[in-house]
Amino acid sequence: MPKYVIERDIPGAGNLSASDLQGISQKSCSVLQNMGPHIQWVQSYVTGDKVYCVYIADNENLIKQHAEQGGFPANSISEVKTIIDPTTSE
Repeated sequence: MPKYVIERDIPGAGNLSASDLQGISQKSCSVLQNMGPHIQWVQSYVTGDKVYCVYIADNENLIKQHAEQGGFPANSISEVKTIIDPTTSE
């Protein structure tokens, strides 16, 4: 399945409490469970005013559906074409 990076504009995201983040995570997992096995959340990175999420999904439309059903913004959705890391230099 393709991998995607989703950019979510969430003002003050970096100031969300552990409880807030837990609630958001629970909502996301609940929506994913109802959507079935064709979309998976890998992880997210919280910055000052954005959250960057990594998902594996059959297609971009599933990412959009998850955002709509969960009430999450999906300001940018980009398919990952290649992954590189320090071992790529070897």
